[in-house]
Amino acid sequence: MSTGEPTDDEVVQTASDAAEGYVFSQYKQSAVRDLDVTVTFEEGVLEVDVYLNAPETEDGPDAEQVADDAALTAREAVDELFGE
Repeated sequence: MSTGEPTDDEVVQTASDAAEGYVFSQYKQSAVRDLDVTVTFEEGVLEVDVYLNAPETEDGPDAEQVADDAALTAREAVDELFGE
């Protein structure tokens, strides 16, 4: 069990890894044209912004929804980090 809270860097890395992991669970890495995950954690406030450029297909996921879900996944991962 950890004796202190996670560092800001740990929070940012956890959020970033979770968002990228989610995106690549929905798309093959080779299908993603561009992915930008921006995470800031200042004074206890987490901000996650995900930009995703991926092909739209009839039976594939919606890129905008995947980006939104990736940001939510990042927030959940940080919540779990603090919950440990």
